[in-house]
Amino acid sequence: MAKPELLLPVGNTESFFAAAEGGADAVYLGLRQFNARNRADNFTPGQFLALLREAKKRDIKVYLTLNTVIKNRELPELLDILHFLSGTTVSALIIQDWGIYYFVKKHFPNLILHASTQMGFHNSAGTSFARKVGFERVILARELTMSELQSISTHDHIHLEMFVHGALCYSFSGMCLFSSYIGGMGANRGFCTQPCRRVFEVNNEKKYLFSLKDNELINSIPELIKAGITSFKVEGRMKSAEYVYRVAKAYRMVIDDPEKTEEAGKLLQYDMGRQKTSYFAGGDVRNALSGFPDTGLFIGTVMESSSAAIKVETSHPLKTGNRIRIHSSLTDERKVIKIKTVQVEGKNMVIITSSFPGVRKGDRVFLAGLRDKKFPNKFDTKEKPVTVRMPEDTKKAILNKTGKLSKPGKEQIFLRIGDLKWLRKIRFHEIDGLIINLPKGDWKKLDTSAHFLKKNTGKIWIELPSFIPEKEISYYQTFTHDILKHGFNQFMLSHLSQIVIIPPNALCSTNENVYTFNDVAIMFLNEQNIKNYIYPFENDFENLDQLKQHDGIVPLYFYPRLFYSRMLVSPDTPSGNDFIDDRGEHFRRFVRDGMTIVVSDTPVSLLQYKSKLTSKGFRKFLIDLSFEKPSGNILQKLIKRLKHSEQVQPSTNFNFVRELK
Repeated sequence: MAKPELLLPVGNTESFFAAAEGGADAVYLGLRQFNARNRADNFTPGQFLALLREAKKRDIKVYLTLNTVIKNRELPELLDILHFLSGTTVSALIIQDWGIYYFVKKHFPNLILHASTQMGFHNSAGTSFARKVGFERVILARELTMSELQSISTHDHIHLEMFVHGALCYSFSGMCLFSSYIGGMGANRGFCTQPCRRVFEVNNEKKYLFSLKDNELINSIPELIKAGITSFKVEGRMKSAEYVYRVAKAYRMVIDDPEKTEEAGKLLQYDMGRQKTSYFAGGDVRNALSGFPDTGLFIGTVMESSSAAIKVETSHPLKTGNRIRIHSSLTDERKVIKIKTVQVEGKNMVIITSSFPGVRKGDRVFLAGLRDKKFPNKFDTKEKPVTVRMPEDTKKAILNKTGKLSKPGKEQIFLRIGDLKWLRKIRFHEIDGLIINLPKGDWKKLDTSAHFLKKNTGKIWIELPSFIPEKEISYYQTFTHDILKHGFNQFMLSHLSQIVIIPPNALCSTNENVYTFNDVAIMFLNEQNIKNYIYPFENDFENLDQLKQHDGIVPLYFYPRLFYSRMLVSPDTPSGNDFIDDRGEHFRRFVRDGMTIVVSDTPVSLLQYKSKLTSKGFRKFLIDLSFEKPSGNILQKLIKRLKHSEQVQPSTNFNFVRELK
């Protein structure tokens, strides 16, 4: 059995050398554009070339992250970067956007592609599709169990990568809109503001409802090796070089000799992350959520303080040069401080000197860094200025063939429902499409022989869920074939790979989870014979307007799924208007088919912009009733407001007016 790859994060030059010394087989990193960790230092093109030369000397593979979704106006810059990368020795690109995929396959075929975890591949249907369209590797969703990982690995000859250590997102990667919703900072654009780490109010009590502990699968490595996982990945491009080195060393130790698992575990005690969970792969998620989201090793509380020294009761050995972080008990403010001197005073009591303005008795103290090993922060070879630019004639020729101007047709209204009670309230002559998205158990309640449904099969789309566990693939294959026999031959896909689940003679459309931020992604969907596509919920008007193709479905009324998670919220969190954020906004929680869905209590309504959109050539519009209680009055009001381009209140316009970062 081949030994799996150990893949380490590199956010700067120091981290590269730390990864190399720690035993990395490969590293992943980003340039300063189009990567999902925009707040990391990242690399200039010149630094990247220097790193490639250094990596080659050490026989280390280098994977570059281009794992954000791309706006249409960014396509020229994307072509410049792809042209530059095609002339390098980069081992592979990690991508999320189907537009990048299409550009690479058409114009830069020498570049190897890995499907980012942001793409949401989570079952063997997904890996089969990924192999079919030419990915070399799939980075699997972090929410998979050991049995699911084992099953997926037996189905297809495609390399599988998984995260074994580091921070976890509450929501499935690629399916979180919370950061985008509250401030226009899109997680799928690399600007996540980590709302899952925030305090929310529930039952008049402030709590961390969504903050997950850090992933640690050191004890599962032997089992994962047997399962056939190709690459073990460590999260942490925002982390320090000492973190990278320590974690690399620990996992290198166990990959090379599973008997050293206990020794490796001791090394990881000082990775300065959060509390640890083995998450779904470890088989127990009951304690994966934490009310204590701080990183670093908690060592005690401040017993006495002055501007120059603090006294802390702790059993942890400290020394000059260590970094500690003080967490204010009053303001939630955090300060990182380098220790000048340490004086032991009695049993477990130390006096630490440094600069401590504003630190008070009762503040919590965390060990944030040991600084016991240093790494180079520059490459030996002198960095040369690099021009990243594709020849203009070539670029223009590609862009001129990208997308085709769509001709406006007649105006069409699409509805989405998540409850069968809506069916008796819909007047089919008023709409052009009905998307039905039901919990798994409710599909058997759908009377496919009902006359009004039989009469309107051409208007009905059966929507598949965003997450289909490995063991339920056969259920959805049988379900889609059976419902096709009853005359329903149109399916709405929540993941492009679901093409392999539905019958080959069915008609396919894609929903807002299959991102169409740019004309190139739309071109790829067209080649996959996708009939309709819904633009992303977090899109802004400027980006919509810059598309050549305006024949997609524009969402005009909806409750965006801010979190979509396999994790449950704590059992004492009630349903309904669950919780409130620090701005006073209310949010609701739903559990459907074992998935936790969080939406705002206030809908997004863009109905008032319908006339503006039609003037730009858009003709297809969506009213999403998934999280509305069935009501004929509400439905008629929304259809009327849409037709007259009138506003609904209370509502928000999400990113439509403000720019999505």
